[in-house]
Amino acid sequence: MKIRFCGAADGVTGSCHLIETDRYRFLLDCGMFQGGRKNEKRNALPFPFNPEEIDFVILSHAHVDHCGRLPLLVKQGFQSEIFCTDATADLTDIMLRDSAYIQMRETEYRNKKNERLGRKTEEPIYTVNDAIEAIKYLTPVFYDIKKELREGITVRFRDAGHMLGSSSVELWIDEKDAEGRTQTTKVVFSGDLGTSDRPILRDPEYIQEADVVIMETTYGDRVHPPKESSLEDLKKAVMATLKRGGTAVIPAFAVGRTQDMLYYFNRLLKEDREFAAAMQGIKVYVDSPMAKSATEIFKRNAQVYDEETTNLIMQGINPLSFEGLVFVRDVFESQTLNHDTAPKVIISASGMCEAGRIKHHLKHNLWDSRNSVIFAGYQAEGTLGRSIIDGVEEVKIFGEPIHVSAEIHDLKGFSGHADRNGLLQWLSSFETVPEKIFLVHGEQKSKENFRALIRERLGVEAIVITGESTADLTEGLHISGVRPSREQEKYEELSELRRRLAEVHHRIDHILYTTTLAADDTMSDERIQQITDAVMNLEKGTVNLGAVVTDESEPDAKP
Repeated sequence: MKIRFCGAADGVTGSCHLIETDRYRFLLDCGMFQGGRKNEKRNALPFPFNPEEIDFVILSHAHVDHCGRLPLLVKQGFQSEIFCTDATADLTDIMLRDSAYIQMRETEYRNKKNERLGRKTEEPIYTVNDAIEAIKYLTPVFYDIKKELREGITVRFRDAGHMLGSSSVELWIDEKDAEGRTQTTKVVFSGDLGTSDRPILRDPEYIQEADVVIMETTYGDRVHPPKESSLEDLKKAVMATLKRGGTAVIPAFAVGRTQDMLYYFNRLLKEDREFAAAMQGIKVYVDSPMAKSATEIFKRNAQVYDEETTNLIMQGINPLSFEGLVFVRDVFESQTLNHDTAPKVIISASGMCEAGRIKHHLKHNLWDSRNSVIFAGYQAEGTLGRSIIDGVEEVKIFGEPIHVSAEIHDLKGFSGHADRNGLLQWLSSFETVPEKIFLVHGEQKSKENFRALIRERLGVEAIVITGESTADLTEGLHISGVRPSREQEKYEELSELRRRLAEVHHRIDHILYTTTLAADDTMSDERIQQITDAVMNLEKGTVNLGAVVTDESEPDAKP
């Protein structure tokens, strides 16, 4: 058996692992890469395998970084079952349609710029029709039921507690050894593991046996603050914003984190008189059509709720609703929110601020010190959300520089991912430590720190996966890694540099044009001096840049 790690090896997105047995080839997840334009370009690259040769897919859950390239897989020839839990099938339906719509819309926006700059137009990696075709292959399987997918391959989904329908995957794989005898290997894929005190959802289930474990390490290097302290921080952040007369903007994944936030607001309104008083007459807007649909799916899947939430429902209490809650679907209504000066709360997708309506809300609210942005989920490297949390003073949204004056809050206690202690507890639950532990779905520091913790606490050496690697388990363990060549990295860097230079050229042309129009006899002396200074700085920068790119002693620096 071979395991080829095709994604989520150098970060937390693009989850995709190919398992090859003596008879079958199948995937664990097929997710999108996220985190800035450079990383997203990887989604259009060819798969490192032939989609037509994949026998089936096992999907751990419905987040886009785990399911988002399924339509591309189908578009390129895959035609078989995509096995997942029933709730995951429901959510993946809306996630893929929304992902396709966003890609088509953003490609259209980029092509308008491409046409103005004389560049070639682009195509979205897939369309809504491609997404609809992929959805046809979703094949629901109930939790905790062993199902034979093919002769010699059996699966069982266990609740991972990360989001509605999320699962860890148990696989029993039969293969013939050199003497023709059947050998069974048990492979466990953690999926994304949740926390033990997550609202609405059940705690992650523990698994007792495995030969091989493929494990996420999103928070392998840190411990979350207590949930109650983050709830208090949420309360204080919202109340302080409303007192200033501002808007509290909460970026949240439409599936999972949005429903968590509704649960917490419901709880605070019922249990905290001070918060309830501050929220009198205040509207909480959920501005995401997909979040509305996802919330309806949450309501239809109460069979997978935890005991606390189930008891609330039995009492006739809807934990995802409260007075003042407004779901926004219409684009005009969404735009109206940004011209409404009344204090309010806006919960909007996407959670990492890379796409969707949240970017418009940040554009209109980041610059105002009365407002706040409250992050309640993981922000991957390279994303707009990560930049804001890291404290940048200015960001670009839709090509426009926006000064960051709003108050920024990072509430890590609301994470849907298990922290270092939770990950270790899950791994420690195996009665015998698995023979092979592969660490994926984490930034390098997180994976390395968690490997050291495993060595210290469990006395075994886990394997940190980097780049596109293959683990050959046929005859012992052999890892072969394929990292991008420096030539390929330079090509990508120079492509990005050319794109930025083209945008600078376009911007300079625009500045020169408008300056020429404005430079008449009525212009003030002060304004003329400002323009002169700007032109001198531009001339100086041009000379310095020319010296860099024509320096023959640095041939690799030349574009």
